[in-house]
Amino acid sequence: MIVQRRVVTAVLAATALLLTAGCSSGGERLPGGGGSTAPRGTATATAPSGRASESAPPAKGSVKVLRTVAEGLKTPWGLAPLPGGGLLVSSRNDGTITRVDEKTGRETLVGTVSGVAPEGEGGLLGIALSPGFASDHMIYAYFTSASDNRIVRMLYDAGKPAGERLGAPDTVFKGIPKGFIHNGGRIAFGPDRMLYAGTGESGERGLAQDRKSLGGKILRLTPEGEPAPGNPFPGSPVYSYGNRNVQGLAWDSRQRLFASEFGQDTWDELNAIVPGGNYGWPDAEGRSSDSRFRDPVAEWHTDEASPSGIAYVDGVIWMAALKGERLWRVPLRGTSASAAPQAFLTGEYGRLRTVVPAGGGKVWLVTSNTDGRGKPKKGDDRVLEVSVR
Repeated sequence: MIVQRRVVTAVLAATALLLTAGCSSGGERLPGGGGSTAPRGTATATAPSGRASESAPPAKGSVKVLRTVAEGLKTPWGLAPLPGGGLLVSSRNDGTITRVDEKTGRETLVGTVSGVAPEGEGGLLGIALSPGFASDHMIYAYFTSASDNRIVRMLYDAGKPAGERLGAPDTVFKGIPKGFIHNGGRIAFGPDRMLYAGTGESGERGLAQDRKSLGGKILRLTPEGEPAPGNPFPGSPVYSYGNRNVQGLAWDSRQRLFASEFGQDTWDELNAIVPGGNYGWPDAEGRSSDSRFRDPVAEWHTDEASPSGIAYVDGVIWMAALKGERLWRVPLRGTSASAAPQAFLTGEYGRLRTVVPAGGGKVWLVTSNTDGRGKPKKGDDRVLEVSVR
């Protein structure tokens, strides 16, 4: 169910004009992604098929953990850097958002998001700042309520006392199927200033292929929660379908969207997303010979990945792995992997949930060992500052 809005801002109107001109929704900006004949295996990748003018990053990279920024966090999930400094971190089970000073590690409770009903894999999940945050001070959050998964926005007032800095949630989109598992949860604003949300099929496999359902999809919305102009299915928020449980979203330097996706028993995936693309679930897991479905950029056995957040830095997708307990590096040429994925930090910090660009060839990396499936150690959970190349 979409919450209707009466007012569309001039910014959105301008965005709509750009979209109808073909800037963000045309397939020419999101080529490739299917048809690989490379053999199956561990952490396999499709053969390069991107534009000839795009150079690939080095096949091998390096990772160095520079420092622990914060520790002792409980069920951290989403992370959003503030433009003036500071990191906002959501707690899945507590339903809270905390500001972490990235220089001192000091933690300040921003507030509690009302209406969160944590259960299983659900709770307070992804967070994102409004594209106009400098003027509107809005934080968006994806969470599981008593009845569904939904997206809300809240005013952030840094001048108020700790714990009281969040305004009341304004629901902009609701009706996303919820379950004990597969609630999706990642949200991000794209280069087109539209809101993208990765959803799960809530354990009901058939929802992923049902274009009328919001489960097992990537959704594309205006900041007010309407289907975004230029979406592939008129009047629908659905941007891609046939997804099992999307938990990572990132754009490359040419504004092409990539997403990570949990497989079931065999193959986890990194996908290049095209408008209206069908990614196969539940009829296909990993690469497929069925021409109806788009093949992944790379795939992993599920015990090596269970992918969550992804980030794009200098030609490389960095992917946080939960069950795999490692950080994967996937170098790109166009929308294909230019070399085999490379694993770092294997087993050193346990389950890894979220990775976000930090600028200067670095990322913020969030662990996830207090989520009920990890083995917490002293200091868990953490935010790490990591150098990547």
